[in-house]
Amino acid sequence: MPRSGSTPKITRRTALAGLSASAALLAMPRLGRAADETIRIGFPTPLTGPFAAEARDQVKCAELAVKLVNDKGGIAGRKVELLVRDDKLNAGEAATRTLELIEKDKVHAVVGALSSAVQLAVNEVTRARGVIYVSISQSDTINEAKDFSKYTFHEALNPHMTTSAVARQTLKKGMKVAHLVADYAYGHEMLRGFKRAQAAIGADNVGEILHPFGAADYSTFMPRLMSMRPDVLCISNFGRDQANAIKQAVDFGVKQQMKIVVPVILHNQRLAVGPDVFEGVVGGANYYWGLETQSKSASSFNTAFKAANGGAIPTDYGAYGYSGVGSLLAAMQAAGGTDTDKVVDALEKLQYDLTKGPQHYRKCDHQSVQSVLVLESKKKSAMAGENDLFAILANDAGSDDMLRSCSELGHAT
Repeated sequence: MPRSGSTPKITRRTALAGLSASAALLAMPRLGRAADETIRIGFPTPLTGPFAAEARDQVKCAELAVKLVNDKGGIAGRKVELLVRDDKLNAGEAATRTLELIEKDKVHAVVGALSSAVQLAVNEVTRARGVIYVSISQSDTINEAKDFSKYTFHEALNPHMTTSAVARQTLKKGMKVAHLVADYAYGHEMLRGFKRAQAAIGADNVGEILHPFGAADYSTFMPRLMSMRPDVLCISNFGRDQANAIKQAVDFGVKQQMKIVVPVILHNQRLAVGPDVFEGVVGGANYYWGLETQSKSASSFNTAFKAANGGAIPTDYGAYGYSGVGSLLAAMQAAGGTDTDKVVDALEKLQYDLTKGPQHYRKCDHQSVQSVLVLESKKKSAMAGENDLFAILANDAGSDDMLRSCSELGHAT
């Protein structure tokens, strides 16, 4: 993933660039491995770059999932090891690290990635090698038939799910909506989701502005957005871009004129800039620690994470690391080991509840069917403590109805 003023932005073309050089490796048969060896899970994630805070949280939670299984004796008597690699938010780097994990480290499966485009590069490698990949990054594309394989599972929410849930809570018929969008796959998919949702509701689109990934200065965009006079401004970006864009929007007085909405409201970015900047901002989420009052599994997850991390609370994208690795290990337990076909079959049949309620992988596209939260950032005076960041506006139960249909994604029905 590019940084501002340095490398080019990631597109589908650049996400797959460099893989041809590895064609010989991809074509090689995988070597057999002893059934009693350590189970190795590869975990590529961007430990450096603008998404590093979210990536570190993913690692902590993935390590917790592994620890809990190992503390109970492992899987069929075999211990589990997590092999973390820095993909540097770069598609070529991610492909290289994934190949190394498969060819050199002999991993039994791969979980990870924190970019909708980078995960496609990881997926190209794993599906060509017949290795299970559990993606934990938001994406609509990875579920589509052209990128899907029987080895591909998507544990994260997707843009269609999050934007639909957020739109239902924030948009009404006749409202005017403007968009500020990061110019790469994540932003484009979120924009598509919002426009689809607002069309169904009857809200009017009054303009869209694309910004470069990693932009530090949004001052040229704010007057243009304010001149559109929308009721709602949807800001579709991620990581530090989200914090920077919202902060500068507030500095320009945008919140006095319109409501700010984001597809995914990020725990770490809210902490980075404080309650005054984020006050009233609404967004979707896969997880919030405050669910512990509504969900037994959320309470158990919080307790285990606090015990392993000095009392700290788990975050939204951290929870993806836990549920991505946790669901994979649960399937391995059910399969009695690491036989790929047996684990794929077990994942397809798996009913799991690790962090927030029941989830399962839909058969046609291996999308995790799960609940979607809609959160609103609290003002400082309403916070009961430093971790009381958000109010839960909605907790939409997971169902196939919240997903794009299998036929729309190009899958045979």
